[in-house]
Amino acid sequence: MNATTADPRLDGRPVKRIVYSAEQIATRVRELGAEITARYPDGELLVLGLLKGSFIFLGDLVRQIARPLQVDFIVAASYGDSTTSSGHVRLVYDPETKLEGKHILLVEDIVDSGRTLNRLMDLLSLRQPKSLEICALLHKHVAEYLRYPVRLVGFDAPNEFLVGYGLDHAENFRHLPYIASLQ
Repeated sequence: MNATTADPRLDGRPVKRIVYSAEQIATRVRELGAEITARYPDGELLVLGLLKGSFIFLGDLVRQIARPLQVDFIVAASYGDSTTSSGHVRLVYDPETKLEGKHILLVEDIVDSGRTLNRLMDLLSLRQPKSLEICALLHKHVAEYLRYPVRLVGFDAPNEFLVGYGLDHAENFRHLPYIASLQ
């Protein structure tokens, strides 16, 4: 699809291009599930989704992990209606699940500036997990502030504003089954 192709889910708004198709995403999510299964052969695993953007990815991902696990969520706000992070991270929902002694896999939709991830990783590490790692669907590799490695990455993403498959612009476009570059 390109900007001239009509997709009724876009409500007439154009996109530059489809960056990752639904089929490409499904294949990569299956591969990540296998990687996570092998990476955590034992111990308690908590897959912690960073809402709202990760919810579709997390739902598909946990169904591909072939081992027992728990799921919880954390909500942080840093974008608002803008297309760039404000740099101010506000924790909106803190997980109630006990984190101490568990393998924690923080699932993120996209790694951009790194500010939100730094704040969350700092907070989560204080709760003494057995391990703490990041899994991101997309990584732009522009995170000049990120102090933590992203161990599991779905795709290396272009430095464009992306929507779909959970990613939004002002709460729109999350429902798209593909990832597109917003025009």
